[in-house]
Amino acid sequence: MSGEAPVRVALRVSDVSAATTLYRSFGFVPVGTVPGPDGDVVMAILRRGPLQLLVDALVGIPFPDSVRERQTKLGPRGLGVVIGLEVDDVEEAARRCQAAGCVIGTGPVDAPWGERYVEFEDPYGYAWKFFRLTGSSDDGLHAVRDAWFGQPGSPMAVEHHE
Repeated sequence: MSGEAPVRVALRVSDVSAATTLYRSFGFVPVGTVPGPDGDVVMAILRRGPLQLLVDALVGIPFPDSVRERQTKLGPRGLGVVIGLEVDDVEEAARRCQAAGCVIGTGPVDAPWGERYVEFEDPYGYAWKFFRLTGSSDDGLHAVRDAWFGQPGSPMAVEHHE
């Protein structure tokens, strides 16, 4: 395939077709699919800007048998990872996600570090964050520290990298 995306994320799901429908509602555009021997889709390739999303079947793809593969099938999948996407309307995105069976964990809320966001878990066990930058903070790193630890103005160093 030409024009490959510079960033790729693969998600293992129990129902590739249903997950593809959900992720299309997140603004991903279909690029292609791979059918299995029985004709069911075992992989869908979607794209949103520079991000390519590979939606892989939990079973049916001949991944090598390994400890990691067995753990992936047992779950929980996606633990400790949050996929963030910028959206125009956080409230509308939250309503669509909730209607699709996603569980809202936080928000929509305004954060002191300069964004409005909603965090949720999709029906396949993956955490997502939809956000809109608000520009309400001059120093997002200090705002994060202050919000998390409640110590505004403390001498704790916050590093900026460019």
